[in-house]
Amino acid sequence: MTRPIIVFDLDGTLIDTAPDLLDSLNHSLAASELAAVDEAGFKRFVGHGGRVMIERAHAAQQRSLESQEHDRLLKLFLDHYTDNIPGKSRPYPGVVETIARFEAAGYLLAVCTNKYAANSVALIEALGLAKHFAAICGQDTFAFRKPDPRHLTQTIVLAGGDPHRALMVGDSQTDIDTAKAAGIPVVAVDFGYTDRHVREFEPSAVISHFDALTLGLAERLIAAAGR
Repeated sequence: MTRPIIVFDLDGTLIDTAPDLLDSLNHSLAASELAAVDEAGFKRFVGHGGRVMIERAHAAQQRSLESQEHDRLLKLFLDHYTDNIPGKSRPYPGVVETIARFEAAGYLLAVCTNKYAANSVALIEALGLAKHFAAICGQDTFAFRKPDPRHLTQTIVLAGGDPHRALMVGDSQTDIDTAKAAGIPVVAVDFGYTDRHVREFEPSAVISHFDALTLGLAERLIAAAGR
């Protein structure tokens, strides 16, 4: 029988990358002579990758953005971010222990993120966690990305898992909508990057610390989805 699998979002779920994403966003905004975004306002810009982050930040300051300029600013953002990996980014409390807990129980682990794949792999490797994941899939791994459910289901297949024995863990409406569309149960962390409480998006469960992501919870949700 195929091993069960847990698929994690990356930014705001496994890793607190906000300080570095914010630094890179502000680096690109400075090139447009726009005001820097502060930490308090940052969450409303994240969730769909750097390009959307830049677009939302410009819209918030009533600044239009031409395609060529958008491309230039995205390159500035990505270059700044890549050059500083891992920067201040660190796993959330309980992540390392959770990985060990589920590996010991025979679960496969994977990452499905709207961050670019190369940056995702570089960050996870820099933090010493890459060996734990059977697949790390970014927004450019396939021809589609979250909230398209195929991003999640194909990540599972690439990792050697079965979508019928899978669980998603994320921090945003995008993650929750993706999992629901794929027919996969989803646990939402409430400490990630969203300006609305994740409970509003009706995930299968909500946790406030990775200690609450127990084997029992995962097994119950996967079993319930398979009925």
